[in-house]
Amino acid sequence: MNAVRDRRCFHHPPREAVARCPECRRFFCRECAMEHAGRLLCADCIARTSAAGAALRSPPPWGLPLRLLGGLVGLWFLFYVFGRVLLVLPTAFHEGDLAASPMEAFEP
Repeated sequence: MNAVRDRRCFHHPPREAVARCPECRRFFCRECAMEHAGRLLCADCIARTSAAGAALRSPPPWGLPLRLLGGLVGLWFLFYVFGRVLLVLPTAFHEGDLAASPMEAFEP
């Protein structure tokens, strides 16, 4: 079984390898191996995982129009409920008589 110390860096053959990338299984020197998310990876694998992660995080193109439509529907519902509440209130409230005698407006 070959030890890591007997291996050479993939990018720098004269240098001794200090780590093996778990993704691509190649050996790398201290300059080529980097820590990413708690693991030692090579620069190529870090770039590949970062590009894949960025593609997963990008929002869908229909996200903003759906949010705007949801906001408009929410505002319509709010104004609808507010209008229904105004319709249920007694007539005295709308005419301004409620402030003068609040108990008379609610008596049958």
